[in-house]
Order: sequence, then structure tokens, then C-alpha cells
Amino acid sequence: MGKTGTIQVEVVYAASDRQYLVTMEVPAGTTVAGAIELCRQQALLPEAAFGYPELGVFGRRAPAHRLLQPGDRVEIYRPLEVDPKVARRRRAQCKRG
Repeated sequence: MGKTGTIQVEVVYAASDRQYLVTMEVPAGTTVAGAIELCRQQALLPEAAFGYPELGVFGRRAPAHRLLQPGDRVEIYRPLEVDPKVARRRRAQCKRG
């Protein structure tokens, strides 16, 4: 626990050309959505990071209302550019010639 009544968390976002990692102190009881909103208010991430509905904590999808724990890493997920099954099929076809 950081300052009285606060916890330290990270918020991460991977743009197509760069990764962003923000370490911040948030009030205890902050939700996933609350941490992201604090990043928006403080302009800590690019505006493009705020339009995605898929969120997670430590690689697991999490609802926006999930309460954060000290040390949590909030992740903002972009949509996949190519479906993994399609990409795998394309690679297999290329190997076959």
C-alpha cells in the first residue's frame, strides 16, 4: 500500500507501434474502469487507447467494475488484426507451397 488509502497499479496499452506502461497510485477501491479514466484525465496514454471494450488484469479478461488490488496490471486490449486461426492456416499453406 502506498500513501494512506492508496494502492499502486499499472495500466498498459500496446499500440501497433509502441507499448505504454503507466505506474500510478490510485485510491483504494478503484475499479479497472476508474484507473483507465484516471489515465484519460491525466493524458497518460494516447487517445486511441480509450475506445476498446476488452480489458483485463494480468492477462485475464476482467470486467470494468472489478476492484483493483495492490500491484494489479490493468491491460487494454486492441482487437486482433488477423484471426489466429486464419493466420495459422495461411502459414500452413505457404509451407506446402
